[in-house]
Parts: sequence; C-alpha cells; structure tokens
Amino acid sequence: MGNLRKLSGFGIMALVALAGCRQDMHDQPRFKPLAKSDFYADLRSAREPVEGTVARGQLHEDAYFYTGKVGNNPGDAMPFPVTEEVLARGQERYNIFCAPCHSRVGDGKGTVPVRGFPRQPPSYHIERLRQAPLGYFFDVMTNGFGIMSDYASQIPARDRWCIVAYIKALQLSQDATIADVPEGQTVPSAALRFELPGSGATLPVPVPAPAAAEESK
Repeated sequence: MGNLRKLSGFGIMALVALAGCRQDMHDQPRFKPLAKSDFYADLRSAREPVEGTVARGQLHEDAYFYTGKVGNNPGDAMPFPVTEEVLARGQERYNIFCAPCHSRVGDGKGTVPVRGFPRQPPSYHIERLRQAPLGYFFDVMTNGFGIMSDYASQIPARDRWCIVAYIKALQLSQDATIADVPEGQTVPSAALRFELPGSGATLPVPVPAPAAAEESK
C-alpha cells in the first residue's frame, strides 16, 4: 500500500513537471529578422534604435581618440601619455598585425610581399611618411588605404594608438646616429633601446642588418 502511494506521488509530480514544459516556451512570439510586420505602418519588423541610443562601449565622446583627426585633418599628438608600457604594447601589436607586410623594421619588406604579394607597402622611413602626422597612421589603420584593409574591428582604438607610437619610435631609431646610442651599448646590435622624445619611455627597437641597411641607400 505504501509503495502504491509513493508511485502515485511520483506520478503527480511528473504530471506537474510536464505541464510546465509547454511548446510555446521553445517557440516564443518574436519577429524574424527582416520579416514583414503588419503591426508597423512601414511593414518592417526591423526597427531603428530609439534616438539617442548608444551601444555599450560605443559612446566615442572623444572624437580625436577614435578618428585621429582634428576637424578633417589628421592631428599630430597622442591622446594619452606615451609610457614604456604603451610602447611595449605597440611593439607587440605591430609585430602581430603589421610586421607580416611592413616588416619588423618598417621597411615594407615583410613576409607577405617578399613571398609574392604583388604590392609592397612603402617604407615608413621615406620622407613622406617620416613627416606624416600621428593621426595619419591612426586613420590608415582605422579606415584602410589603397589595397590595405581597415583594422578597426581587429585592433581596439587604444592599441592602434600604441602602434602609432611604436611606428614613430621605429622611424626615429632607423635614422639614429652613433651619438644616439646609449653609453655602454655596442653597435651593431639586434636592437637599440630608443627613447621617444617627450615621453621618457624607452623600448628595444630592432635595427636592420648591415646588408639591409646598405640596400636601402
């Protein structure tokens, strides 16, 4: 008798549980993307965001930080102080995203063009790019240029600025003289510890081998 009561009790619990598992929990009322809707006058189920809506992380109040431009022109200042950590981050991101085409010393002879890509990027060390403002490099990374696609979705804005700082350090290092080499460091070397003017930050920056340097003349 007791076993029958237990079985009936379990049966009631099972019925209650099954009653809660209705099909409409799996097939809830919703609009399918781009489906027609008679509810709205324009018949579109896809609606524009409410005016003034800002997606999380997309406020972008600092226009210069996200565009590199002052008005319509590229600016020539970093939006935050350049520290050794900033240069180290820029070096790391540069070696991942930029070096395959631009090479680790920025001469445009990266693995991709050397192995047959039809277009070689210009060297960062030509006069035009040595004189280019910082915002120019940020804008190119953000929006692309020529056959180079944009990297806005792959590289966050702050990391793009870190790369800009490192590119400037690369440019300065490749035009360095013996007088710029820190006391006690011999030349040639695989890398020089170079200080980015105005930052107080130093970072090991690669230098080209003598043969590569001779070819570039």
